[in-house]
Amino acid sequence: MKKKIYYSWLSLFICVAVYSQQSVKVTGKITDSKSSAISNASIYLLNTNLAVFSDAQGNFTINNISPGNYTMAISAIGYASANEKLHITAGTNATFNFQLANAADQLDAVVVTAEKKEENLQNIPVSISALTSKNINEYRLWSSKDLTAIVPNLYAGNPGDGRNVNSIRGITSSSYDPAVTTYIDGVNQFTLDTYIPQLFDIERIEVLRGPQGTLYGRNAMGGVINIITKQPTNKTDGFAEISVGNYGEQRYTAGIRTPIQKDKLFFGASFLYEGLNGYYTNSYDNSKFDKQHSIGGNYYLKYLPAAKWAITLNLKHLANRNYGSFPLVLTSLNVPGVYFQVDQNAVAKLVDNTLNTSLSINFAGTNFNFSSQTAYQSNYRYYASPIDGDFSPFDAVTIINNYRNTWNKVKVLTQEFKFSSPASSASPLKWTAGTYLFYQTVPNKQATHFGKDAQIVGSPDSNYAIINTTHAKNLGAALYAQATYSASSYVDIIFGLRYDYQHSKEEVLGEYQPDGSPTPIFQTQADTSATASYSAFSPMLSIAFHPISTTNLYATYSRGFRTGGLTQLSSDPSQPPLYAYKPEYSNNFEAGIKNTLFQNRLRANLSLFYTTISNAQVPTLVLPQAITITKNAGSLDSKGFDAEIAATPIRGLEANYNFGYTHARYTTLKLSQNGSEVDLAGKSQIFTPDITSMLALQYSLAVNKSQSVRLIVRGEWIYIGSTYFDLNNSIHQSPYSLLNARIGIALKNIELMFWGRNLSDTKYISYAYDFGAIHLGNPRTYGFTLRVKLSS
Repeated sequence: MKKKIYYSWLSLFICVAVYSQQSVKVTGKITDSKSSAISNASIYLLNTNLAVFSDAQGNFTINNISPGNYTMAISAIGYASANEKLHITAGTNATFNFQLANAADQLDAVVVTAEKKEENLQNIPVSISALTSKNINEYRLWSSKDLTAIVPNLYAGNPGDGRNVNSIRGITSSSYDPAVTTYIDGVNQFTLDTYIPQLFDIERIEVLRGPQGTLYGRNAMGGVINIITKQPTNKTDGFAEISVGNYGEQRYTAGIRTPIQKDKLFFGASFLYEGLNGYYTNSYDNSKFDKQHSIGGNYYLKYLPAAKWAITLNLKHLANRNYGSFPLVLTSLNVPGVYFQVDQNAVAKLVDNTLNTSLSINFAGTNFNFSSQTAYQSNYRYYASPIDGDFSPFDAVTIINNYRNTWNKVKVLTQEFKFSSPASSASPLKWTAGTYLFYQTVPNKQATHFGKDAQIVGSPDSNYAIINTTHAKNLGAALYAQATYSASSYVDIIFGLRYDYQHSKEEVLGEYQPDGSPTPIFQTQADTSATASYSAFSPMLSIAFHPISTTNLYATYSRGFRTGGLTQLSSDPSQPPLYAYKPEYSNNFEAGIKNTLFQNRLRANLSLFYTTISNAQVPTLVLPQAITITKNAGSLDSKGFDAEIAATPIRGLEANYNFGYTHARYTTLKLSQNGSEVDLAGKSQIFTPDITSMLALQYSLAVNKSQSVRLIVRGEWIYIGSTYFDLNNSIHQSPYSLLNARIGIALKNIELMFWGRNLSDTKYISYAYDFGAIHLGNPRTYGFTLRVKLSS
């Protein structure tokens, strides 16, 4: 027994000794171009939990580093961020010194997580646009819908109720299952209901163009919008921001991040309030129609139980109130003098509450990395009083869905486990593999009330309601793997495969209830149910060639899919409920080149793409219930190119130009309209401008170097090409331009900016419904933003 104990302790001692010999310490110093020390610089080893800050003399120390190859990300306020390769040798402590260039002289090195691991933007053989927190502030991005044209070939339409309908390269949808999926802090925002579009305290936004089915799965057939918020660290910092503009616009944000126990426990919180008196006037009672406000928050608690482990608890919420959702203008009224005017007798308050929570566990090991993310999302969305369904002053149709939170509350539970090769791996094969699970419930109950004027919408009766209930449940699982093999120092081969499975069940019931009756008196649709199951394989293959360190050429094939489902219950007898529609598939062929030139003063990226869509899901809006019915009705081809250029040609001047061209046409499309089949082959895809173009110029002049006072002037020109909003291509927006500007003073910790957007007050369609109603883009707005940064 004693011998066993002795050998056990001896084994433990040997393991500890070996670990101690292998683990080394890295020290160094961060300076500027004049060799002056930079304090509070952030030093982080990618794909690990190891991060420190430089001291007042610019020195830093990182302990317990395993031997191997690493990438170090270095950043500091006022300096261009940099990425440096490190090789750590076993048993030998290492010293590395780095110089950072002034931010006015060089572009930032951008780290992204597009392939579910941290890597330099220019090294990844995928079309990606990345916006840092600095970029987000400069563009004045307050919502993900503001990304239109800033990302080439991306268009974000606003239906009028605050949700975004995104299109990338001609791949889009107006149903609740998007074709471009959004991730926030690693959590898949499952539907249009459950994600939070407001942007505040954001670290980075990444937009991946083209199908990303292998790593991201369902609904990533057009691309992925990946939003990363700021997390707490060992450094205490915070901010407060006030924005005030015309139309009663107010926006207040604030945040704090701090260690509770250094190197162990951290806390972060950020808050948002935004309000708007509204752009529209309701001529029915001469009141503001779309007055709205939102309150949101994002909270972090992060714990590091050991050097290789991190546990993060995150909670996000948004409470949105809109007194006049769907401010829609009929195209026949879209003439000068009646812009931003509606005439509706039923004005309802939209109550929209979203909650997102997640628990993440990360292990950065010597042999592999592991992460687990458990997430819960919910959205409770209803109208406090009946909302106008005919968009007119008549009492014809109203929509009622206030049935307490038993109904109309979407809930989603997701779980992802992921393994990957360690950050220190010197192997030519780098890999990522994992599994993804989800469960979703969608209990929907909605009444369509026909009032005393119901005959004007063709109703044979008046003063009654049709109550439709749909209870849907979806569950699924996926397995995925992707690997990069470095065949040589110049050639990488990337390959991957994903398998997704989904099972759906839906129950429907239709009832008729006349006014004055406490309960429905008969059923219009018997209580019935149906089930359906779907599966999809999503492969990808890419070859990357980098003849020199500053150039990366690649060719990629990838496949994506949008999940199938079952149709809801509507009043249209030609659209039966529980119709099973199939998944939609995309096949994408892409070739591109990425260049970083003149010591990171110029970045130029170009990609060409050709995408085919089969089993195209075509949503039809059924009125007056405003229910979307989806069917597989055709196929589509989309081709074009993206170009992105960023440069600092002279000190203080930064220029960005993004251009996208998309030619997206239905090769087959047959729809049922007015009792007959209509062939719409050759029609353009909806929500897809043929051209997106954006030029941004910003000049920063150092007024007082000792006090870090800068004068900043910025201008943006956005061009949106020809856009269609219905499959018949009868609702069309001609090309138009938008002009934005900012001017102000920035100090080290204070910034005051005056801004204007759509300065030419261009009138344009942002979104339209196939029955002829349109939602206009925002008019000219202007105001100021005061931002104060706090730092220890």
